[in-house]
Amino acid sequence: MIISICNQKGGVGKTTTAINLGAALALNNQKTLIVDFDPQANATSGLGIKPDDSLYLALTEEKRIGNFINKTKIDNLDIIPSSPSLAGALVDLVYFPDREYRLRKVLTSFSSLYDFILIDLPPSLSLLTINGLVSSETVLIPIGCGYYSLEGISQLLSTIDLVKKNLGFNLWILGAVLTMYNNKERFSREIRKNVRRYFPYDVFETEIPKSVLLAEAPSFSKSIFEYNKESKGAYAYLSLAKEIIIKAKPLLLTDSANYSENIFNLPRFN
Repeated sequence: MIISICNQKGGVGKTTTAINLGAALALNNQKTLIVDFDPQANATSGLGIKPDDSLYLALTEEKRIGNFINKTKIDNLDIIPSSPSLAGALVDLVYFPDREYRLRKVLTSFSSLYDFILIDLPPSLSLLTINGLVSSETVLIPIGCGYYSLEGISQLLSTIDLVKKNLGFNLWILGAVLTMYNNKERFSREIRKNVRRYFPYDVFETEIPKSVLLAEAPSFSKSIFEYNKESKGAYAYLSLAKEIIIKAKPLLLTDSANYSENIFNLPRFN
């Protein structure tokens, strides 16, 4: 399954979710690929991989990038790295008649090798974002529990609808996940209540906590599981991975070789 992780606003935990959800899926024996489709390349550096221009070249020159898929330090987790050169694709792709489908063409040759492909999209509604959405089967929307966090959500949902209607793709919204949630903050609780009441699609039960450890881990080029596997953040992303597996791939529940229930039996945190 190919999932775009998308929100046009920055600072909502989008890349943190791409890295740690990818790691959580991989830890549950799901062969997982992260596609860093953001020119900032934060998912790339956050997993200790050097930025690489191969994705940009694949989009603009149709060069095969299978050999440039990088293994990470986590078993079952690979990444296609990004680099600042990817920003140039916003200009270059305008001249291609199939400009909205370039990433889809790139992924087609090897998407069947993975159980999950997570596309970390840039925090904007650009041609890169459209490419990511067209390449996906479903969309995961992180919503930060902070000021202005709900701005632009309706525009994002409208963009997804336009992709479905105008480009003819059966793209569905997997759901929203609340990030940076702090139960002690009144405003955080208000955002949580409003999202759960008014968001027109599913909202995952798992809430990603506001966490210093989650914020620190990328600076050490580590996922939360490598940085502090017993933290609240680690537990939350394992819980989110469980929800996604149950929702997106229910057949795995009958396959004990692929589904490891005990990995989620971590202690609950207060």
